[in-house]
Amino acid sequence: MQYREFTGKTVEDAIQKGLAELNVERADVEIRVLEEGKKKLFGSIPAKVEIGVPEAEVAAEVAGEETTAEATDGERAIAFLGGLFEILNIEAVSQLVSEDKKIEINVVAANSQSVIGKHGAMLDAIQTLAGAVANKGREDYKRVVVDCENYRESREATLNRLAENLAAKAIRLGKKIKLEAMNPYERRIIHAALSEYEGVKTESEGKEPNRYVVIVPENLEDPDAPAIAARSERRDDRRGGRRDDRRGGRRDDRRGSRGYDRKSMNRDKKPSTGGGGTSMKKSSDFFGTFLGNSKDM
Repeated sequence: MQYREFTGKTVEDAIQKGLAELNVERADVEIRVLEEGKKKLFGSIPAKVEIGVPEAEVAAEVAGEETTAEATDGERAIAFLGGLFEILNIEAVSQLVSEDKKIEINVVAANSQSVIGKHGAMLDAIQTLAGAVANKGREDYKRVVVDCENYRESREATLNRLAENLAAKAIRLGKKIKLEAMNPYERRIIHAALSEYEGVKTESEGKEPNRYVVIVPENLEDPDAPAIAARSERRDDRRGGRRDDRRGGRRDDRRGSRGYDRKSMNRDKKPSTGGGGTSMKKSSDFFGTFLGNSKDM
């Protein structure tokens, strides 16, 4: 017997995949279950089986006495990814979704983050390798897309929202805004999202792998001014802009105009020596000064 290993969502799925690839009947082979497929809290562990084919049949296939269909570009990529994940010690199964205008592969992994990586960097690297394997020997390049748990669609929606929010901000401020470095695929999403957005245009600047998109508003105040980094602008809005205005503005003005805070009011109430009611001691100068000058710190 010559054994080959196959994986699937379940044991039966792995067996059927192996029988189809080897082009053999179940009764003619020997099957060993290496690992039962099981679900985890996040993702699942694929099932793994070995299918043994008699050496005589293998020799017959090699000699041409029994022929099987030649592997397609997508199937070669799937086989390559199976070996790649084994080398990387990643528990994952690749599925060929489509092979028409482009080759689409979906990966199901026990730990999806190990396949996706930060901002999809690992997934992009896997896609590049799969594309190289699928296009080996081809005269015309065929696009290969590798996805994991619908990550690319979710990422595209996030980038579309980000592009529109930053375009509105660029117009409001009258300043150029630059996004973080992105790969060509993600830059195309930004350009496409704002191609018909009124009042802005987009440009790509920098060199790979640090090339990024710049959003330029039509009402640009100073063409020579450097572009504002989108990330730092969001951080400034959170920390130094609206929050400080809120703390140093109406809320603190209201408390400053009374001259008291709640803790000191409860602590410093004293019976009046005159008529009814209580007299209240003003809060300490330290807290009054600190809150009153919060915008200047």
